[in-house]
Amino acid sequence: MKITNVRACQPVTETSPDDWRTSIGQILVAVDTDCGVTGYGVGGGGFAGIHVVQTVLRDVLLGRNPDQIEDLWSEMYDATLAFGQKGIVLMAMSGVDLALWDVRGRAEKQSITELLGGAKQTRLPTYITVWDNEALAKVADRPHRGFKLHLGEQAPQNESVDDFADRIAGELREARRLIGPERELMADAWMKWSRPASQAVIERIGDVNLSWLEEPLPLDDESGYEALVGLGTVPIAGGEHEYTSGAFRKLVDRRLHSVLQPDVNWVGGLTELIRIYELAAEHDDIRVCPHRGAEIWSLPAVAALDPDPLAESGRPWMTWVNGQPPIVDGWIEIPDGPGFGINVDEAALKTVTPPEFPWP
Repeated sequence: MKITNVRACQPVTETSPDDWRTSIGQILVAVDTDCGVTGYGVGGGGFAGIHVVQTVLRDVLLGRNPDQIEDLWSEMYDATLAFGQKGIVLMAMSGVDLALWDVRGRAEKQSITELLGGAKQTRLPTYITVWDNEALAKVADRPHRGFKLHLGEQAPQNESVDDFADRIAGELREARRLIGPERELMADAWMKWSRPASQAVIERIGDVNLSWLEEPLPLDDESGYEALVGLGTVPIAGGEHEYTSGAFRKLVDRRLHSVLQPDVNWVGGLTELIRIYELAAEHDDIRVCPHRGAEIWSLPAVAALDPDPLAESGRPWMTWVNGQPPIVDGWIEIPDGPGFGINVDEAALKTVTPPEFPWP
């Protein structure tokens, strides 16, 4: 079996967000083979990512055996070292890697979960993210194992650190009241808080029983993360916006996060997600909880590799991924079809083309 083509496009739907999550955050990749098997994966990078897929990465893959996934990953990474160790290139490469895994599963007539050793259980608990307590109140009666309150838009502006911390602590206490004492509660600051503000919040929420505080600081504030972890009261989570298992090795070795949140569509694909699980398995006190883990692309790894699986809800607008299992009563079933168990109706895809930017 040999690769005959590598293709990419940017599908959209009527509900696709009109922001970077569509224009940069997602692309569809297809890897065609000479035996009639086509594998699909979702990556990112927008039109720039599509260009990377259909030039440099395609050149690496044409004529190659798609089953040599780990070797091909290394060759793609080496081919882009000069310009792509993070960001858009790795997002694009993620889609290619996932498509190669899909080819392997389809060719061997096995699900990705089976290729990874099989699911520990046939369905997984889930958690969902909401943007404020008003939204949380509307879904708090759903039987999810956890809820995450997105607080990134509430970064301190025209208020003191103490006033900000008091306000955020109040929001979290109200969230805890809404969901009760038994279920997991998380908070996502989306890299928007300062170090003093983050510390002040942490000092005020010891009674909230927060499962984790996610990305309170910018990614490059490593000393800040060391300081927050050193407080020892609230687990710190992150990694959604990191790239490659090499970057996660640093997070693990320096104990910057207690919860690792790689996004399989951005971090380098399933090959890298597997390596990140292997990193975490070296330590009893580090948990992996992939970003959008209930999406079909992460779900097999969560089912097969995670000792304490918890799957985050995904992107509802990506309805062109046919076969994505729904969340029902707070749980998600593990698909057993070949590959990722999805199909893509290419003829029905609505795609967008690069805009024209005339030279001045």
